[in-house]
Amino acid sequence: MEYRQLGRTGLKVSVLCLGTMQWGWTASEKRARTVMDAYFEAGGNFLDTADVYSVWARNNPGGVSEEIIGRWMKDRGNRDHIVLATKVRGRMWKGPDGEGLGRAHIAQAVEHSLRRLQTDHIDLYQSHSYDEHVPIDETMQGFDDLVRAGKVRHIGASNYSAWRLALAITGSDASAVARYETLQPNYSLVKRSEFERELRPLCEALGIGVIPYSPLAAGFLTGKYRRGENPPRSARATGIANRYGNDERAWQTLDAVVDVAATNGRTPAQVALAWLLAQSTITAPIVGANSVEQLQGLLGSVGLQLTRQEMKRLDGASGDSFEWND
Repeated sequence: MEYRQLGRTGLKVSVLCLGTMQWGWTASEKRARTVMDAYFEAGGNFLDTADVYSVWARNNPGGVSEEIIGRWMKDRGNRDHIVLATKVRGRMWKGPDGEGLGRAHIAQAVEHSLRRLQTDHIDLYQSHSYDEHVPIDETMQGFDDLVRAGKVRHIGASNYSAWRLALAITGSDASAVARYETLQPNYSLVKRSEFERELRPLCEALGIGVIPYSPLAAGFLTGKYRRGENPPRSARATGIANRYGNDERAWQTLDAVVDVAATNGRTPAQVALAWLLAQSTITAPIVGANSVEQLQGLLGSVGLQLTRQEMKRLDGASGDSFEWND
């Protein structure tokens, strides 16, 4: 396993972060434990979850992923070796303070997450998305309260636009309170412009650690989708096929990924992750796995060095927003 510093923090994290949205949804607790065991044994130390995971699943009130992680860490006795990240924003209980990024909700939500995770601190506490109903100064003060109390070590943002992220950081600096140190954007070879146009230069300038989610475009870049063929049988697969089915640029990108993978004797997923890991702003893509076999395949991207020509091929197929100096 390889490790990188997470933004300006002192945290060293494995270059692949294990996402856990599927715990208690598409993966049982038993399966989740086997995957986390394999990830930890391979040197992985970075887990990402959220309090709302996964309220959309049947008989899931939310908080289930955190509970599974908490029980696993307690049984394994490895909390001190895990960089633990979770998120706050979504509705978790009834009432006016049951959701959002107001100071009251943040203060209550962190206590529930700490209890479910069976820990006294969270390494990275993140805004799941922006809350337009709450002044950003109140949100940042709420997070600063937690940092000063020792309940949270660092804070981060997810799904923020560049101007909102800049506004939050500027306000934090002016008020001398904790600032966002990380960003979770939706970023992959088939979804580049949203991050690269404005967020990437901002993250570079401010030393923000970037931990992209959906690095395989919800599975599109795994190679199991083929032009002109029916998608795998699942509701999620149908949605992905509908999203990219008429996108010629996406298919060109997938073709390039598959070709580079074949040349290297690797899987398309490994190539797509290796491309991300080659970007100077990226700390650790967030990957999901429902089985040890899936996880092992993804771990194969660690250490894969694509050639300059292979990077150019992937850049050109997907948008060619990078300038390479020969």
